[in-house]
Amino acid sequence: MTDTLHIVGGGMAGSEAAWQAAHMGISVVIHEMRPTVGTFAHQTGLLGEMVCSNSFRSDDSEQNAVGLLHWEMRAANGLIMQTADKHRLPAGGALAVDREPFAQSVTDALMVHPNIRVEYEEITTLPEDGHWIIATGPLTSSALGQAIAAETGTEALAFFDAIAPIIYHDSIDMSKAWMQSRYDKGETEEERTAYLNCPMDRDQYEAFIDALLAADKTEFHEGETAGYFDGCLPIEVMAERGRETLRFGPMKPVGLTNPHAPDIKPYAVVQLRRDNKLGTLYNIVGFQTKMKYGAQTDVLTQIPGLESARFARLGGIHRNTFLNAPTLLSADMCLKSRPNIRFAGQITGVEGYVESAAMGLLAGRMAATEILGGTLATPPNTTAMGALITHITGGADAKTFQPMNVNFGLFPPAEGLKGGRRGRKDRYKAYTDRAKIDWQDWLAPQAKAA
Repeated sequence: MTDTLHIVGGGMAGSEAAWQAAHMGISVVIHEMRPTVGTFAHQTGLLGEMVCSNSFRSDDSEQNAVGLLHWEMRAANGLIMQTADKHRLPAGGALAVDREPFAQSVTDALMVHPNIRVEYEEITTLPEDGHWIIATGPLTSSALGQAIAAETGTEALAFFDAIAPIIYHDSIDMSKAWMQSRYDKGETEEERTAYLNCPMDRDQYEAFIDALLAADKTEFHEGETAGYFDGCLPIEVMAERGRETLRFGPMKPVGLTNPHAPDIKPYAVVQLRRDNKLGTLYNIVGFQTKMKYGAQTDVLTQIPGLESARFARLGGIHRNTFLNAPTLLSADMCLKSRPNIRFAGQITGVEGYVESAAMGLLAGRMAATEILGGTLATPPNTTAMGALITHITGGADAKTFQPMNVNFGLFPPAEGLKGGRRGRKDRYKAYTDRAKIDWQDWLAPQAKAA
């Protein structure tokens, strides 16, 4: 028991934590409640199942903070990134994956590892002893959530995530839609045509906004409040903030030319991205929604090209819980009141698949090092992982703490570089160059120890 690492939750963070610790020679048990206990959003009992999207976002490690995070995880033998690369789909400059084979590969890799065992059971209390990582994500079970709230002395913070609909490709009218990545981004023709585009003129856009605002929405239960994470706003909430909000967000028409009418610039464009390798399923990019099911079909089939769309999955909404990490967690991700328990993933207040897996990577390595009798220092805040963990464990203001994606605003400034938009390209390159050196320096002693 004392030499075993127990991980609660087999999502992105839990899977990555298990992989990292097992490769350091530690015996690991993953406690996963699915499929015995289901959730609103999950479809299977597979480890590493993706729910809200199939995208890991930008893969540019020189100009984008999440792309840098990809790079750091690859350098650290990250299971999630290895598997994502294996099941990659065309997505312009982004990294999108075929979600079901991805989850199956994550599950297979963990199941065959000699140091890993999976137990399908719900953990409902905080363990008194042993080495534990809680990586239960945004859908932490009610019983465990109550146990965490009782221990921390505060009510769990919460916001709501909305899931985008998925459409069968063969139901899309390609006489109106076309394939093109924004600004033709991508190194291959497949990448440059990774997105399916549905154009709207001004009248169509205005009618769509009217329908969106009038649609029936999901009602919240008594005591719930609709606090949304800005990176995952439902489209109807964006529309409520202003009629042009969507046109400057997921429906922006820039960087695209409609081959059906090349001389006419669309007023707005709805983009869809391939959701599986076969290309039979497409998800509507940025179209998370809390509309009721009937309203979704009525509103979304107003989009040109989607008039006869058939839906493989309609959108939905779920509660997302997270800790006030700056108050509750120490720099090594341990719960201050119970140092035998670490937290990892979205429950710590990071947002996104990659960020969640990254916190699992750090938690797994830190826990394994502790079991082996050592101490692993937090990576420097000049790295993407270091910037994230520094933010959630003390860099953020506890009074206003909200889930955070990795971004260059979390990094310390690079000396001698201009601020503002004009100097941004050089500044970002300086950040990523510095981060790669510092990350390799942080990994090096661990590689020697292994």
